Amino acid sequence: MNENIFKFDNAMNHKPINLYLTVLFAVCLLSCNTRNNLIVTSPDGNIRFLLKTTGITGSDTSATGLSYSVFFRNKEIIREASLGLDFVNMPALGPDGRIEKVTTRSIDNQWERVWGKRKKVRDHCTETEVTLKEAGQSGRHFGLVIRAYDDGIAFRYLIPEQKGLNGFVLASDKTTFRFTGDHKVWAADRGNFQNSQEQTFDEIHLSDIPAGSIIGTPLLVKVNDTSWAAILEADLTDWAGMYLTGSPDGSPAVAVKLSPWPDEPGVAVKSSAPRYSPWRVVMLAAHPGRFIESDILQNLNEPCVLDDTSWIMPGKCAWDWWWSDGYAPEKGHKLGPDTDGEKYFIDFASEMGWEYQLVDWNWYGAPFLSMTTWEPDMSLDITKSADACDIHEILRYAKEKNVRTIVWLEWHHADRQMDEAFPLYEKWGIAGVKVDFMNRNDQQMVNFYHRLVKKAAECHLLVDCHGAYMPTGISRTWPNFITREGVLGNEYNKWSDRITPDHCLTIPFTRMLGGEMDFTPGGFVHGTQKTFRVADQAGLPCPMVRGTRCFQLAMMVVYESALQVICDAPYNYRIQPGLDFLKIVPTTWDETVVINGEVGDYITIARRAGDDWFVGSMSDWTPRELDIPMSFLGEGNYVAHIWADAPDADQFPEKLTESTIILTKSDVHHAFLAPAGGQVIHLTPRR
Repeated sequence: MNENIFKFDNAMNHKPINLYLTVLFAVCLLSCNTRNNLIVTSPDGNIRFLLKTTGITGSDTSATGLSYSVFFRNKEIIREASLGLDFVNMPALGPDGRIEKVTTRSIDNQWERVWGKRKKVRDHCTETEVTLKEAGQSGRHFGLVIRAYDDGIAFRYLIPEQKGLNGFVLASDKTTFRFTGDHKVWAADRGNFQNSQEQTFDEIHLSDIPAGSIIGTPLLVKVNDTSWAAILEADLTDWAGMYLTGSPDGSPAVAVKLSPWPDEPGVAVKSSAPRYSPWRVVMLAAHPGRFIESDILQNLNEPCVLDDTSWIMPGKCAWDWWWSDGYAPEKGHKLGPDTDGEKYFIDFASEMGWEYQLVDWNWYGAPFLSMTTWEPDMSLDITKSADACDIHEILRYAKEKNVRTIVWLEWHHADRQMDEAFPLYEKWGIAGVKVDFMNRNDQQMVNFYHRLVKKAAECHLLVDCHGAYMPTGISRTWPNFITREGVLGNEYNKWSDRITPDHCLTIPFTRMLGGEMDFTPGGFVHGTQKTFRVADQAGLPCPMVRGTRCFQLAMMVVYESALQVICDAPYNYRIQPGLDFLKIVPTTWDETVVINGEVGDYITIARRAGDDWFVGSMSDWTPRELDIPMSFLGEGNYVAHIWADAPDADQFPEKLTESTIILTKSDVHHAFLAPAGGQVIHLTPRR
């Protein structure tokens, strides 16, 4: 079976047409930027944002008099969607605003990531700040800041300091995204506001999203075969996190729904002017693979605030008993949260050349009074280890083995003691903290994240959050926030059957659009469609994963995370095919190129680290032959070491083949993938 790879439509291949359109849009901009209307156009002319203040037509009964439309390649994508903010005990902003002042500038600069999908980042857009004034006696001012990039638009609200609007309580955000048709979408139903954001992204239509639902971001939208959109937020700071909900009148629209304060359901944000809201972002491209390459979320966040980032070390991490509690043949007993068990994993991390060992929960005592209510035991002290787990001996041993240590914390405990504990952790030589079970993104919790990562940075600690909301680009500002969960990841194989190949091939195009994603890849106990069993239900000593060995190896390239926490146990890894790849694959990149893919079906991503390239391909249950053009390579010959599914991997998914060939940028490599299969390639320049 041959899959035709997609090719991104490069606007530079149509210079004469684009030049004409740019001139046309400029004329339109001059003629349409009136007191009631304004157009903002992307640098390449392919994306336009139209702001209107003359009211809204159509069936969106919740709309205000301030609206916007979005165009991609001359096609309307979002049509007269409403804008505005609703306050507690104060009139809403938006219904009768009129344009008073417009300031436009072009942004074009470069910055460098500490880690991530691409080292050098270009921030290139058209930015327009619009000051609006309400009619009538109030005459309040407010603003919109709009940015048009070549791969999307973003806008946020500005509440200036003024009489009668200095302190405010925000009840809701009236922003909607009203599309021109009942498009196919991939949506994650969060169910309620207190959730870990660990759900599947289901393929439905806009009309299937009910009013009142709580849908997570990103929302991926297939407008047609050559137009895609994704809705996200960026720079979530001292504000309530954004969800989406369906339209009450059944129109093809979703509306913003802010996460409320847990103890005040009618309150979303408490703040004072001047204030900017987070950015509301609509990515736009001919194919969703472009979204994976995009830097728009990070460009919409503040630059790095740290003067010294040399201590922030990306890398791979062994993970203790939470994933792989079971009988260890080399030890002769069951692993547990104890000193001996941690040393066992440290030995393996050292043997593999991995940078980190994660000491997971129970190291300072059982964190919860009840595993039913998940009520934290607030009598515990995170500066003292439990009797079975001598943290100082673990740290001494890890240092001897040249392995750095990350320790787990329940978030209430971290919140209460971080000022005391984090300076101690730095003194002890702890490298980072994994903070867990927040399960919220209201304003109070968002502020906890910022307080946490700031204090951690002061003490030279990395941060990995689980039970977390998805990232919104803060890692640009605080690069010690090295990864987070907020994804239905590999650990679920222990107690559920939800980690399907379809899910694994959907999240690169959905959850991963937000950035770093701690999926915990690398399971080495495999099951086919027929042989897979849920570990807890089947009484297995170790969890199984669906798909082939190469399927799991490819996650190390496809899934973005500067800290890759690798899930399985030493006794499942040793003397196994593919283990050599886990030794050499990096976790941070200088360049990322999406070669091919379809949501939920298959994907190939190439990533460069220095002069070397790594290519990862994954497929769903359908066996595939993928054509992978090597045009991303530099000049000359490259030695390609290939780990591929064995011919009988459909029956024995742990089996793979290794081969070495020579490839150049003019070659097309043919990859054969088994059901739920994969392939990885390491390419090095031939000297």
